[in-house]
Formats: sequence, C-alpha cells, structure tokens
Amino acid sequence: MAYAFDPELAPWVPGITDLPFADLPAARQAVKELTAHLPRYQPETPVEVRDRHVPGPQGAPRVPVRIYTPAGGTAPGRPGLVYLHGGGFVVGDIEFCHADALRIADQVGVVVVSVDYRLAPEHPFPAALEDSYAALVWTAAHAAELGIDPARLAVGGESAGGGLAAAVALLSRDRGGPALCLQYLAVPELDDRLETPSMRAFTDTPVWNRPIAEISWTHYLAGDGRRDVSPYAAPARAADLSGLPPSLVTVAEFDPLRDEGLAYAQRLVQAGVPTELHLYRGTFHGSGMVAQAAISRRMAADIHEGLRRGLRAD
Repeated sequence: MAYAFDPELAPWVPGITDLPFADLPAARQAVKELTAHLPRYQPETPVEVRDRHVPGPQGAPRVPVRIYTPAGGTAPGRPGLVYLHGGGFVVGDIEFCHADALRIADQVGVVVVSVDYRLAPEHPFPAALEDSYAALVWTAAHAAELGIDPARLAVGGESAGGGLAAAVALLSRDRGGPALCLQYLAVPELDDRLETPSMRAFTDTPVWNRPIAEISWTHYLAGDGRRDVSPYAAPARAADLSGLPPSLVTVAEFDPLRDEGLAYAQRLVQAGVPTELHLYRGTFHGSGMVAQAAISRRMAADIHEGLRRGLRAD
C-alpha cells in the first residue's frame, strides 16, 4: 500500500526493517543493537541519573527504575513523571527509552522515574501493569526524597508504554491510589480487538503494523482469545473514563494505533476530562527517530510544551 509520508521522512522508510516479533529472542537482540546505535542526548543542564530497585507487587520481584533529576530543584519540589517505555509489551527496557527520559527531564524540568517492568510472554498481563503501578505508588510515597511536588505527579509513556500509562491512571483512580495531574499517552496501544479502520488498513506500515499488533496482544494476554479482557489490559474497553487526570494524547497518521488513540481522546473529552490531542500528518509509528525532520522537531516541541502545561512546570 502506498502512503503519503512526510517528504523528509519518506526517504528513510525503505531502510527501516521491522523488528522480528515472531522471533522474540531475535527481536530483543535487535532492540539492544538499535539502542546501542541511537544518538546520545546531551542535556543542556546537568541531570543526575541513578538506578535503583523499588518494591514490586505483592509476591513479585522488586522493580528496577531509573531516576532522572534535573539540577537546581527548589522546594516544594519539581513535577514528577513516571515513564513507561514502549515495545509492544514484549521488548524494550529502560535503556531503550533512556534518551527520551533524559530529554524530558532536561527540556521540561521534571523528575522522571523510568520503569523497567516485566515483559510478556514470560510475564503476561497484569505483570507489567502491576510493576508500573507499584513504581507510581513508590514514587508518590517518596516524593519528598525524590524532590517531587506530590501535587504535580503524572504518568506517561509511548506505544505500549502509553497503553500502560492509561491503564495505570485507571487503576489509580479505581484503587484510590496517588492523585495524578496528567496522563501522557504517546501513540498509545489501547485496544486488543484490532477492529479500527487504521488497524485493518495498515498491514505493512513501518515499525508497527497489524501483524505485529496481533503478536503483541497474543503474548500480553497469554493467548486468551480476547475473552473477557480486562480494561486494565486494554483501556479502550473501559466503560467509564470520568475522573481521570487531564490528558495529553498524540497519534501518527500512518500508524495502525491511530484510530484507537483518536477514539480514546474523544471519549476522554466526552467524559469531561480536559484533553489535548495532536495528530501528525505524514508520520508513522516511531517516525520521531528521524529527529532532524521538521515534523519530528515539531512533535518533540509540542510534547514538551504540553508536559510543561500539564505539569505546571516552571
């Protein structure tokens, strides 16, 4: 199928090879190799980066997190963002999203807690969600230690991480967990039913397409055939979106996840949730990797400004 990609992105598409999701060991190795070759981000101001392990869900291992703290914080603290990496629930780690988390900490001026949640299929739903929620609870409980203003705490992520962020926000609302001032959902993976027009149409788009989405959900849901799927696994299934935090949602034009992101943003608005939505023309899932393209620079600027507004960052 022909796609009207942005003119600056189009020349890169032929060289993009999809991760071999049908062979997860190979896909995970490919992610490690890709991560090793990604451009390194150099902060404009000092950012302290430290790794630690925090308590996980009951009976589960401790959760690795990486904490990014910009220099110069003042009482009562900076905003905080619990950040969840992408990778279709089956690949990726905190190294994969290191540059993104570091850039957000530096450009937005927030403390970022990046979560290395457990992956499917070894650990299907709800392992990744419960790890992510545990990291949020720990972050809120240790806000003073982390230099975070607890009134300005958010959750966010990209792709599968965006779907997990939406699920964490639902879970925190329903469990009476930490109050959130924002949920940031970047090209989120939200709907296991795979029935939207974009999901049906985009079977050969770069980076993410329907065949990959099918593998992703099969592993995350432990191949349960989509029976009685929890809205905490697939937030698009949630019947009630009221009471969720203000939301920042981004979608890409030629991304199978486009329509589920658009629909979720629309439902948030209809539920009375203040919502900011960005649809980027000519883009595909992960096209921000072509960082020099004007559309990629605009996407990054929009996201950073949206985070500043939502987090009330100085």
